[in-house]
Amino acid sequence: MNNQIRAREVRLIDKDGKQLGVLRLEDALRKAREAGRDLIQVTQKIDPPVCKIADYGKYAYQMKKKERKQKSQKIGELKSIRLRFNISPHDLETRAKTAEKFLKKGYKVRIEMVLRGREKYLSNFARQKLNQFLEILQNLIPIKVEREIKRETRGLTMIITRE
Repeated sequence: MNNQIRAREVRLIDKDGKQLGVLRLEDALRKAREAGRDLIQVTQKIDPPVCKIADYGKYAYQMKKKERKQKSQKIGELKSIRLRFNISPHDLETRAKTAEKFLKKGYKVRIEMVLRGREKYLSNFARQKLNQFLEILQNLIPIKVEREIKRETRGLTMIITRE
């Protein structure tokens, strides 16, 4: 920004987005001062680097906003946690902590209760285990059930997100 730019020549873009061409750094700084704005280096990957005449506060805000938007697109990604029918209480807590980490990073979490053999006929107990898991997780982090417990071929699944 302004005097921190080290290039001798810069490709200048004005506040309206029009290219003004390649100018010496001193000329670009003078034009920015005349406009009452800052000279911001947008990219240095090309030669000469691209600089823009803009208000730095507004530019920084737009960049943060853009970064947040990219982060929010990540929320659609899904992580999966598998539970077994005869999982111990300690393992249930460990999986809940793993789910908490995923939720804090902004992922959705699919919880799968895998049922095999005669376990398929004891789905009420499996639902109880899933609800027990949700209670443990609820104590760690506020959650929202995106998709209720659903019976599938391999067992029970549900999807949760952070509230």
